[in-house]
Amino acid sequence: MLDFLNSLEDFEPAVPDELTAHYLRSSGAECKDIRLVRLVSLAAQKFLRDVTHDALQIRKRRLSAPAQRLKEQGMNPKDDRAVLTIDDLSDALQEYGVNIKPPPYFADRPKGAGTGGR
Repeated sequence: MLDFLNSLEDFEPAVPDELTAHYLRSSGAECKDIRLVRLVSLAAQKFLRDVTHDALQIRKRRLSAPAQRLKEQGMNPKDDRAVLTIDDLSDALQEYGVNIKPPPYFADRPKGAGTGGR
């Protein structure tokens, strides 16, 4: 375990040390050991990777629906761009016990989707 902690001194996580240290301080945990800060950063990085991977899998399942159903949802069945929607992210986060709800003014669908084209 000590070897692992020592290896974190040379590790550069995707989540910056300053950001992790800020959130640790704001939650009441003052940590001066950079190795522990990087350990928390590594855990956050893994969590973010897992959530985005799960959201991508949810998106793929949603897009495997019949073309007519996709059209009813306001999507083009021939569009193969990987777009992360708030619905996909919300479903992925629910698997981890995190419930989010988009604000009422948030729009992630094309204009006119779900309104019969009006």
